Amino acid sequence: MKRILISAAVLLTVLPVTADAKGCIKGAIVGGLAGHMAGHGKVGAAAGCVIGRHEANKADAEKMNSTRPNSQSKDDGKI
Repeated sequence: MKRILISAAVLLTVLPVTADAKGCIKGAIVGGLAGHMAGHGKVGAAAGCVIGRHEANKADAEKMNSTRPNSQSKDDGKI
């Protein structure tokens, strides 16, 4: 068992791992607290992470749409 754990630790340190947890951390904290009050802390944290990530993606998409230049020109070709 020790050999497997050591091998996994070595692999995790060698392989480049990137994580994009935007929204997940805050959502997991809020969901975990709310779930703890209801007796389901881990489920609340998982759900909070998913919802937080969804909201962060939605906000990023809205930001990208608002910063994109308008493709239609105001000039209609008349002099």
